[in-house]
Amino acid sequence: MQKLLRGLAIMAVLFSMAVVAVACGDDGEGEGKEGPTIRVGAFDFSESHILAEIYAQALAAEGYSVNTDYIQPGSPREITKPALESGQLDLVPEYVGTLLTFLGGEPTSDGAQNHAEAKELFEEVGVTLLDIAPAQDTNAIVANKETADKYNLEKVSDLAPVASELHFAGPPECPEREFCLIGLEDVYDIEFGEFTPIDFGPRVTALEEGAVDVALLFSTDAAIAAKGFVLLEDDKGLQPAENISPAIRMRVLDAYDEDLPNLLNSVSAKITTEGLTALNKKVQVDKEDPDDVAGDWLRENGFVE
Repeated sequence: MQKLLRGLAIMAVLFSMAVVAVACGDDGEGEGKEGPTIRVGAFDFSESHILAEIYAQALAAEGYSVNTDYIQPGSPREITKPALESGQLDLVPEYVGTLLTFLGGEPTSDGAQNHAEAKELFEEVGVTLLDIAPAQDTNAIVANKETADKYNLEKVSDLAPVASELHFAGPPECPEREFCLIGLEDVYDIEFGEFTPIDFGPRVTALEEGAVDVALLFSTDAAIAAKGFVLLEDDKGLQPAENISPAIRMRVLDAYDEDLPNLLNSVSAKITTEGLTALNKKVQVDKEDPDDVAGDWLRENGFVE
């Protein structure tokens, strides 16, 4: 827990330094569209980077002044949420189920309901959610093939009798998250023999090389199929619906006309689960640059020339 807090504190300091640096060189005036610069952030994994770039590049193509300094390397929600509330960030692609939990709600498998409740709670602090995308990306409990074969693992509940013998990897915030270690223990009665906090890329490598047996990934991760991992069925329904929705400061919306939310909603409408998985493959497996992948997607879908 102390390591987690130290890590979050370091990220918060780095984030604050970035805010000061950008503020010093940013006059806040848009080029082409009259209004404030829109500061786009992302979480600390590649899919979020892709999504943030999709929204940012779509805005820039329509003449909005956009700052993308906060997209890479990204931050956990413990940093992005207060940054949105305080005005250090203006736009972050969110995962509505997890967000609702973070805001104090109780998400379900109903994505529209999760969205409505999260939107109401977020607006209390000056942030709203735009339309949800068809795409969903839920937390996924994944085993490498050797472990799955050895213990006949097909669903998450299969882990309970053998978890004490297994090494589990997840993001640094996993011990504090209801849909990670807390939920696995409360819902499935799973207690792993060892847990190691690892960032996404090294986590995939550790799972592939057998340094860990089981890991938390995401359901749209291209690495699951590419590496032959076994996606365990969430047979007790721990994970909620996780539709994607842009979280945006209400003051930014108020500064522009309806063209801004209409543009972002039209982009979201084109983001499907299948398409998102394909985008992840380009970055995670084919090693393409997330910025380029986002730009190609926007051209293919008619948002930029």
